[in-house]
Amino acid sequence: MALDFTAIDFETANGFRGSPCSVGLTKVRGGVVVEEASWLMRPPENHDHFDFHNTRIHGIRAEDVAEAPRFAEVFPEIGAFIGEDIVAAHNAAFDLGVIRSGLEVSGLPGPAYEYVCTVMLSRRCYSLVSNSLPYAAEEAGVPLVNHHDATEDARACAGILVDIARRNNANSIAELYLSLGLSLPVQPAFRPGEALSKQTLAALAAVGTRRTQSSAAGNGGRSWSSWPEEGSNPEPNLAAEPSHPLFGQTVVFTGELGIARPDAKQRAAEMGARPESRVTGRTTVLVVGDGFVAGDLRTGRLTGKAKRVLELHSRGQQIEVLSEGEFLQMVGGN
Repeated sequence: MALDFTAIDFETANGFRGSPCSVGLTKVRGGVVVEEASWLMRPPENHDHFDFHNTRIHGIRAEDVAEAPRFAEVFPEIGAFIGEDIVAAHNAAFDLGVIRSGLEVSGLPGPAYEYVCTVMLSRRCYSLVSNSLPYAAEEAGVPLVNHHDATEDARACAGILVDIARRNNANSIAELYLSLGLSLPVQPAFRPGEALSKQTLAALAAVGTRRTQSSAAGNGGRSWSSWPEEGSNPEPNLAAEPSHPLFGQTVVFTGELGIARPDAKQRAAEMGARPESRVTGRTTVLVVGDGFVAGDLRTGRLTGKAKRVLELHSRGQQIEVLSEGEFLQMVGGN
């Protein structure tokens, strides 16, 4: 057996994961990159508006894809490139979700995919205060200059997986998962007419209300002055997917979030995480609001809870920091 797989990374136009505007793919054979591909695309119709926040992250604008084919036209080429490979992604819940939701709103069928989440593997095999792609890539010795360029991100994901396999003396994905005592997760095949995902149902319900939402946002519709309200700590959903990167984690939230903190706790619990209200020796994940990005760990722009996490991490506690954006990608929310 050989270390063969295809790494994938999507960028999206807005908060709905079914709005892909760019994709990068890296094919690996025997632990070596042998081929790459990338496409710009228009997101599916009615989901193709570009949010400022997304454009600020990846730099892609509506005019950049105005003449590009839509996702429905590009997906057959993406599928052909992947073939029967195992798919690797850094936060696979997001990238596999992009495929699923993109297919759902496009009315297209899609195959089942066995997949690897390098966030989850990074958490298992590295000891990092953040398992975001730049930090994991640095640990793996993979240069990542233009983060959020889909091709570079896919290549970095591939490098992380190759490094983790090497550290575990695994010559294939199957050997790696066997050595870690894990089962390879699968995203089921999809056929039009089947039940839609929660994220797609929410996006379809929002179509036609965007103008009202934009007006509310323009008039300061989100008021953070009364937040954060901790709310209760719901019990984790033990029936959630065990391969999800939040399953079994103890999660604490800090700073002002774009969603109400009780809602954030509920979303975490649905994925099998245990929300708590303060950082303790049980904490494994801290989600930071206030526009936090992983680079803030180096600049020191941190809340008191985040500083406490850095202190605990320096003492050997397995704990990591996520931005709100990374958390929302994991739970499939906007």
